[in-house]
Amino acid sequence: MIDKVRKKFAEDLKKLSDKQSLEDLRVKYLGRKGELNKILEKVKTLGEKERAEHGRQLNAFKQEIEQLLKDSWQKVKTASRQLAEEWLDITAPGAKPLVGHWHPRTLVLREIENIFKSLGFSVVDGPELETQWYNFEALNMPKDHPARDMQDTFYVKNPAGGEDLVLRTHTSPNQIRFMEKNEPPFRIIVPGKVFRNEATDASHEYQLHQFEGLMVDKNISVANFKAIVDEFFQRLYGPKAKIRLRPSFFPFTEPSFEVDMACVFCDQKGCRVCKNAGWLEMGGAGMVNQFVFESAGYVRNEWQGFAFGFGIDRLAMLKYHINDIRLLTGGDMRFLKQF
Repeated sequence: MIDKVRKKFAEDLKKLSDKQSLEDLRVKYLGRKGELNKILEKVKTLGEKERAEHGRQLNAFKQEIEQLLKDSWQKVKTASRQLAEEWLDITAPGAKPLVGHWHPRTLVLREIENIFKSLGFSVVDGPELETQWYNFEALNMPKDHPARDMQDTFYVKNPAGGEDLVLRTHTSPNQIRFMEKNEPPFRIIVPGKVFRNEATDASHEYQLHQFEGLMVDKNISVANFKAIVDEFFQRLYGPKAKIRLRPSFFPFTEPSFEVDMACVFCDQKGCRVCKNAGWLEMGGAGMVNQFVFESAGYVRNEWQGFAFGFGIDRLAMLKYHINDIRLLTGGDMRFLKQF
């Protein structure tokens, strides 16, 4: 009789799922009209000796049920707590995943490309590992030119033998590479990495980002360059941006000049950034030296053009008022999340 009820209780115990089902099970077996009381009524009809034996068994069974119910209650409480902790409201709006941020240099580069594309320029690319001929000699820098000193250039051993290769020191080699395969007239810009063997500080890095510009046609003059570069800086920095051309020297342009922009930090009143000059040096430019045209296979004096090179890192620093170039390469997310 007890064994039959014990087996049934074990089956019911396995079906427990929550507090209410546990209480229902307690009432079913221990309640006033429960299974144990039904057995007790039958035990009362037995003889004295049998009644005593079945009473002991019934009392032990009752204690067993109470202990099992107590253990089950602890399990239900633990499960309920875990469920509460892990509960997920599927109707709540989801948290947006972190998708990253555009690097300030990338933002400026895209803006540069869009500006020049609207002015009729194409964007081209070229190798970062160059021959010395493309990087120097084709650009009118012979073997003894100071720019070829080891302090300025990273030389790389040529795996095929022969003259060492170089990590390009400027994007100008792409002038030659493009002109070798294309006939004028054309307008191009060439963005990319350049490398200089120099110490790193707040305004210098050994790996820089630059973009080269080249426009070639029959009747190109400095006035054409001035108009293009004026338009570029006013679109990048606003209509108040003002530039000037200052005479300089580069072996691959003649005449040559530096391009200065009115300081965006002090409005030309003089500050630490512009060294109290009111002007910021932005890059170099000039009319393409006919030697460069000859290096590309063009007939001397048949074409004219201008070329220029500006540092993308410097343009980004000025646009976003960044005072240390190392922030652009450090990978600090606290910095990058601002853009």
